[in-house]
Amino acid sequence: MDHPAISNSGILLIVSGPAGSGKTTVCDRMLAEEPAIQRVITSTTRAPRGQEKDRVDYYFFDKATFEAKIAAGDFYEHAQVHSNLYGTLKSEVQEKLADGIDLLLNIDVQGAAQMRETAQHDELLQGKVATVFIMPPSLEELEQRLRGRGTDADDEVQRRMKVALEEIEHADRYDYVLRSASRWEDFENLRSIYRAEKMRVRV
Repeated sequence: MDHPAISNSGILLIVSGPAGSGKTTVCDRMLAEEPAIQRVITSTTRAPRGQEKDRVDYYFFDKATFEAKIAAGDFYEHAQVHSNLYGTLKSEVQEKLADGIDLLLNIDVQGAAQMRETAQHDELLQGKVATVFIMPPSLEELEQRLRGRGTDADDEVQRRMKVALEEIEHADRYDYVLRSASRWEDFENLRSIYRAEKMRVRV
């Protein structure tokens, strides 16, 4: 009996969630404790902050270069956030997946939607993308977390809450919805999803 050849390419785990949902914390822990998975380095036109380094934290481009890459079709997804452009380069994903490297992409719902759409038509991504939405325990808890940061004025907290409600409406479009609890539980649940996806047969 002939058996199908099993693919040895990597998988792309996409994580989204509202500000304050804990997605960045859980993603950082995944990268620290799962050595087989790497962070997708995204691109931006904003200036580096603090100790950020090019090709480590982001690919930093000027606006003209970024727009030229958009025109050339070099991005899987891109968007303007305030006055800056952000995007995910195809080359950053394709080369690593082809080499069998698993990738983690922390991205907003707009970018995740673009990635899902692209994955349906991109041969390299087909069957290799898993999406996870981090759902806050409740809206009350989310607001407490945002206020607990102590970095945002009241009007900014209210703006983030409004955006969160809009993002939550997209949760049912993801493969998994992870309801945030403790940091440890969030990490264990995300790691379980990742390990289950690694065991999925992909031909």
